[in-house]
Amino acid sequence: MTNPIAVGLAIVILIALALDFGINAGAGSLFLAREFLRLIHWVAFWR
Repeated sequence: MTNPIAVGLAIVILIALALDFGINAGAGSLFLAREFLRLIHWVAFWR
């Protein structure tokens, strides 16, 4: 991954987080964090 791609991706992620916190009070980010933790626990179970 080149530096311009990494910077562009970081900007897109930060804008998405800002919009989520501004519009939904962070509900989308919280949902994704919870689902990611469930995925980690599920993968650890099958390890």
